[in-house]
Amino acid sequence: MTTLIAFESSADETSVAIVKDGQTVLSNAVATQINSHQRFGGIVPEVASRHHLEWITKTLDIALADAQVEPKDLDGVAVTYGPGLVGSLLVGLMGAKTFAMAHGLPLIPVNHLAGHIAAANFNRPIIFPALALMVSGGHTELVLMKEPNDFHILGETFDDAAGESYDKVGRLLNLSYPAGKAIDDLAHQGQVTIDFPQAMAKEAGYNFSFSGLKSAVINQVHNAEQRGETIKEEDLAASFQAAVIKALVGRTKRALTDFPVKSLVLAGGVAANSGLRAALTDLMADFSNIDFIPVPKQYTGDNAAMIGAAGYWNYQDKIFADLDLNTNPGLDFPLIDLDQQDNE
Repeated sequence: MTTLIAFESSADETSVAIVKDGQTVLSNAVATQINSHQRFGGIVPEVASRHHLEWITKTLDIALADAQVEPKDLDGVAVTYGPGLVGSLLVGLMGAKTFAMAHGLPLIPVNHLAGHIAAANFNRPIIFPALALMVSGGHTELVLMKEPNDFHILGETFDDAAGESYDKVGRLLNLSYPAGKAIDDLAHQGQVTIDFPQAMAKEAGYNFSFSGLKSAVINQVHNAEQRGETIKEEDLAASFQAAVIKALVGRTKRALTDFPVKSLVLAGGVAANSGLRAALTDLMADFSNIDFIPVPKQYTGDNAAMIGAAGYWNYQDKIFADLDLNTNPGLDFPLIDLDQQDNE
């Protein structure tokens, strides 16, 4: 049995968790900053860093107490070192280093994105090879995994991430940040009345683009205002969400057809979207030999439990770091060279 303590502070959640064998969450303390950033319509890095400093020791104490474990019961310290906001990352990293040094535990560096994917193990174990659809405010990627810790991007967004587009449309509709859940709720109350364009739909490959869709929504609203017309917010949300889902599901279906995988993972903050989960569930009826493993909704947002799950993979592979480990705000997975990739 391997029990890890994990630290996550890449954006605006301060979190510490205790995870056993990468699959069982013993505790997951999360301090959110949403109320502080809502008035700005997005994360203010300096404000986020200050909140992390305030909460890092508090979440640590809560995580240990909730799990009813002591430092001597732990096997390692997992920590996010990228990607993310550099000031935010530094707080969690210094907290993890201090804890590791004080208790003589190995430090385990974790890619935040790997954490999102590994959180699917809290649902049931990922079966490899696997395809992961990563959908969040900062990333929209299709990731191929032949085994744990083997991440290669098949396709990614050329501009806005899907979650970023939700927030921008949310501002247009005067919805509070983050707007993803509010738009999802509105969409279920409306009808698809507008056929918004889907960028790159006819192009080969697995890449995404949402900037044009965002612009189309803005133009639709402005043109209606100029004509003195009223667009129902529910219908606009439903039409926008339908276009996003169509793009995500379309590329995912293409990748599932082209690559022989055994499971599909849905991960990232937007993985909580009920419309997307339902559409992918419908899609998987055509791929009955592939297990659909969405990350449980309570672990789709940023949290330390997911870092503990990915940290377990690193622990198994003996991937450790010295105490001079630094942040890597631009960290990402490698891209696949499709010209050389053997689909078989």
